[in-house]
Amino acid sequence: MARLEFLLACALALVLVLPAISAEVVEHSFHVQNLTVQRLCHEQVITAVNGSLPGPTLRVREGDTVIVHVFNKSPYNLTIHWHGVFQLLSGWADGPEFATQCPIRPGHSYTYRFNITGQEGTLWWHAHVQWLRATVYGSLIIRPRAGRSYPFPKPYREFPIVLGEWWNANVIDVENQGLASGAAPNNSDAFTINGRPGDLYPCSSNHTYTINVVHGKTYLLRIVNAALNNQLFFKIANHRMTVVAVDAAYTTPFVTDVVVVAPGQTTDVLLTADQPPASYYMAALPYASAAGVPFDNTTTTGIIVYDGAKKSAPLMPALPAFNDTPTAHKFFSNLTGLVHGPFWAPVPRKIDEHMFVTVGLGLVACGGNATCGGPLGQRFAASMNNASFQFPTKLSMLEAFFNNVHGIYTTDFPDQPPLTFDYTNPNNSFNQSIIMTKKSTSVKKVKYNSTVEIVMQNTALVGIENHPIHLHGFNFYVLAQGFGN
Repeated sequence: MARLEFLLACALALVLVLPAISAEVVEHSFHVQNLTVQRLCHEQVITAVNGSLPGPTLRVREGDTVIVHVFNKSPYNLTIHWHGVFQLLSGWADGPEFATQCPIRPGHSYTYRFNITGQEGTLWWHAHVQWLRATVYGSLIIRPRAGRSYPFPKPYREFPIVLGEWWNANVIDVENQGLASGAAPNNSDAFTINGRPGDLYPCSSNHTYTINVVHGKTYLLRIVNAALNNQLFFKIANHRMTVVAVDAAYTTPFVTDVVVVAPGQTTDVLLTADQPPASYYMAALPYASAAGVPFDNTTTTGIIVYDGAKKSAPLMPALPAFNDTPTAHKFFSNLTGLVHGPFWAPVPRKIDEHMFVTVGLGLVACGGNATCGGPLGQRFAASMNNASFQFPTKLSMLEAFFNNVHGIYTTDFPDQPPLTFDYTNPNNSFNQSIIMTKKSTSVKKVKYNSTVEIVMQNTALVGIENHPIHLHGFNFYVLAQGFGN
């Protein structure tokens, strides 16, 4: 009897250990340094990882541990952010400069280590100092751990589709020029698909990303918007797509002919090659909802080529207007979590913290007797509840919190805006009694495991714009969305 109990105990222990055995350590080295590339008839020196644009794709399984050694051989301070990773018990590895770590100085290195837990799908990584993420970025693909499957039919193949933004200039200079003037920075010169502008741009006939497909097969496209400043429409000529995940969270599948992705967002879609064998453009162009504001109104393309198709000019999709808010809203409001899918959890009913947060542009004083390039001779400054966030420069906020260091941040971020007004009335756009804000490093502290409800209210200050919100290290529930106040 004792022998039987011993064998049962061993079997139980084996069952309990098996999930842990399935996890692996995935280790990479990132060498970040200057790279000379040719785009749009120009040679441009960019900052890149391992000599490529985009940088390397990291492929892991849920449950794996990721270790990345970053060697900063560039002339700039650098951090890497693992965009969307929960960072459970590894907040030090999240990456935003002076939020969770101090920057990696030129000539120095740093090792990130974190686990991928409770997430499957597509995320991405990028630099998190100034505008370096314009060229320092790549995909992070999380497959189900061994023994598990997708909650949809397994695709024949999969392709990362990383949408980017390109300047014929040093992006740090572009940003610094905007900061110095107080005005908006210069618009980009092109958009890219996997680092290539596509053949609608000058000198780019050989810089078009192409994928080959087999008729009747289904493919998983992992779409990432790595652009800095623009939401993007994405379409494929004569094809429909089935959305199955966003930001490494499964969604209830829905069929669409257009995808909208904001900077930082990812969308996984299934594409079935069910059209006559030929060549078809996939194209991305901006969704720019702010009226009268200049933007990069160009289109990047890639090509899908069916095996065995005769050589012909690719078919172009009918693209939305740049300000097609109804199409964008229809797409975003159709995204719903896959109930009872992997890692799904019901909406919490007990709320511990209630916040009402106004979001939009404002102005800060130019300073001294100078005149700046923003409206009313002042400087542009985005704000939330009339507080315009400013990173500290001496110590990261996480280290200051951990070591109880004072003077790095304050804990007085307000739960309500300082003033109630008709938030979306364009007559208030340049109301000088409410348009000015101030720079501060103020935070909201919440208890571990508390549930926070936030109402995000856009404002018409300076201009009205559809705008995404990203919360590092969290999924959140969208309970409702609409227009107006």
